[in-house]
Amino acid sequence: MEIVIALSSAAVVLFGADRLMLFLESRGHVNWRRKGIPDLEDEPVAELESLLVLPDRELAGRR
Repeated sequence: MEIVIALSSAAVVLFGADRLMLFLESRGHVNWRRKGIPDLEDEPVAELESLLVLPDRELAGRR
C-alpha cells in the first residue's frame, strides 16, 4: 500500500510541475512543451569580444 501512495504522490507532483511550467510558458517566462526550442539564429547576438575590446579610436588616444 505504501508503494501505491508513493507512486501516486510522485505522479501528482510531476503533473503539478508540468502544469506550472505550462502556465509560466503561457506568460512568456520559459519554453517548455508548446513552443519548442527557439531558433538561435533569429535572436540578437552580443559578441563578448566586441564588449571587451576597445575601438581603434580609443586605443589611439591612450598611446
